[in-house]
Amino acid sequence: MNHYMQEKWSWIEGSHAMRVILLDALSDADLAFNPGGQAITLGALCREMGEIEYSYIKSLKTFKQDWSYHNTQAGLETSITTLRAWYQALDEQLKAVVSAFSDEDMKQLVERNVDNRVPVEMQLDIYLQALLIFFGKATIYLKALNKALPDVVSEYIG
Repeated sequence: MNHYMQEKWSWIEGSHAMRVILLDALSDADLAFNPGGQAITLGALCREMGEIEYSYIKSLKTFKQDWSYHNTQAGLETSITTLRAWYQALDEQLKAVVSAFSDEDMKQLVERNVDNRVPVEMQLDIYLQALLIFFGKATIYLKALNKALPDVVSEYIG
């Protein structure tokens, strides 16, 4: 087992679990909520988070970040059940990819853009930051919906 899995994976796994808890606080109807202006629906925000995770999984397989993937599966923006299943499949893929890396593999560089390459370990840390940004956005939607934040989300995100 590589050192990332031993020392840091729990942060990603915990964030994935928190995302499930967040979904548990929502209904399918909540996914249609749009706070107005140029904002997207909560369901679209959740779809985007899955697309971001997909991009990170692919980057760890190809060592090149690609943001072009857009999932058009029916129900992703309107069904908690569909989102939950997709997130679970993505989470399992990410864990399998990271688990397969040796400590030496963790030093390989991922091209994020032409002028920016980071080691696999940093790429995973950046992914964790993307999850935290998602939670920050999602909490605003929940507050606008007058929904109580799940305790773990309130404790870690605010």
